[in-house]
Amino acid sequence: MNDIPSRPLRLGTRRSKLAMAQSGQVAEAVRQLTGRPVELVEITTYGDVSRESLAQIGGTGVFVSALRDALLADEIDLAVHSLKDLPTAQPDDLVLAAIPVREDPRDALIARDGLTFENLPAGARVGTGSPRRMAQLNAWARALGLDIETVPIRGNVDTRIGYVTDGELDAVVLAAAGLSRIGRLGDVTQFLEPDVVLPAPGQGALAVECAATNAQLVARLAELDDPFTRVAVTAERSLLAALEAGCSAPVGALADLLADGQVVTEMRLRGVVGSTDGQTLVQLSTTGPVPSSSEEAVALGRELAAAMLDKGAAGLMGERAL
Repeated sequence: MNDIPSRPLRLGTRRSKLAMAQSGQVAEAVRQLTGRPVELVEITTYGDVSRESLAQIGGTGVFVSALRDALLADEIDLAVHSLKDLPTAQPDDLVLAAIPVREDPRDALIARDGLTFENLPAGARVGTGSPRRMAQLNAWARALGLDIETVPIRGNVDTRIGYVTDGELDAVVLAAAGLSRIGRLGDVTQFLEPDVVLPAPGQGALAVECAATNAQLVARLAELDDPFTRVAVTAERSLLAALEAGCSAPVGALADLLADGQVVTEMRLRGVVGSTDGQTLVQLSTTGPVPSSSEEAVALGRELAAAMLDKGAAGLMGERAL
């Protein structure tokens, strides 16, 4: 397909409540941009049907491969992904046409009785499906002298919050952006600042992907792209790739754009790798001019990754890229 046809554009999405919400937001933006109707095509991925942990089923790409297969088979025209779920290697026949403005990249705590992390009782059970969160939460608890247990969980947002409301867990940690997209920010008892818990590379950002051969659609979707978000997440994902880590490895990264008054002048990239028990963290940062290209953003990520590897980061990652 080399042009935008007269029929509705078919936007592929996972079936979860969160995926449908964020895909609906992108669909509306595409409608306004193109004046074309957009229909959502629900696709089930392996990550949606498996009950195993992300590390057990491979982590990297388990939520995106079915969507990419549908793109390549011309069953859909575009797909929306949570950027943090995307493998760092981009297929040649697909293109990330747009990375819209990023939402809040932070993690958020939802705890019983309105508790914050610092006030969790001894023996509190905190649920998360992320080794990255486990590593940093356990390290934070250790620094505070807290006795907590991090518990691996799976399931959609409602299921995870239900563990708290049903009393099975004292708290869960979820991405703030996802909670915002489904209208559940009111459940948050504490936003976890990046100074104590760095988010996953690309967290809070969406990726709009389509076939590289569809030049007209690629060009139109590019109008939804936010250049600052793109260079930031490109640096974060470059760090992840250089560490040879998958998206379920205990790696956090965040690129902040630093401003002098109203002018953005620099970008700070922070990275962390940790053992899931929180006993060992390698956490470094680097600051430089705002990258003017993806190549410069990639170089910044590789630079920080090299420094982290020199500090022993490789020995802390349970999952290596295949």
